[in-house]
Amino acid sequence: MPSFDVISKINYQEFDNALANCLREIVNRYDFKGLHIAIERKDKTITTTAPDELKLKQVNELLQTHLVRRKIDPRVSEVKSFERASGGSIRQVSELKEGISQENAKKVIADIKKLKLKIQIKIQGEELRVDGKKKDDLQEAMNAIKSIDIGVPIDFVNFRD
Repeated sequence: MPSFDVISKINYQEFDNALANCLREIVNRYDFKGLHIAIERKDKTITTTAPDELKLKQVNELLQTHLVRRKIDPRVSEVKSFERASGGSIRQVSELKEGISQENAKKVIADIKKLKLKIQIKIQGEELRVDGKKKDDLQEAMNAIKSIDIGVPIDFVNFRD
């Protein structure tokens, strides 16, 4: 029986490359000269430090640009509010989102069930398994899942005949 998995994963190597490119551009930009601006990733947490809100916003936009260039969806990071740091600077902590949450999985399943396709969808941890008898039904399910906005980027893997 044909099947595929729906997942939400981050390619950390590409993410780190985008981060390194962003830092390289920050060092070379004229408007950032002499300012203490830092971006670092530790596990699933990104910490950004900038002298003021305007520079922090510019750094975040720059990071998103570099993520898009590396074909990483900028929705992988959930930006938290900023806080004051030492030396009058501002620190912002962002979390990287990976995996499909239970509520998003249930939303996807409910929306696919409305299409009345002859497929079965199962939740397996933070991913979904879709089974069906016809490839056409599975392809229609893929298109429907792509159109559903759950706030995280999704990929289709392990397509089996």
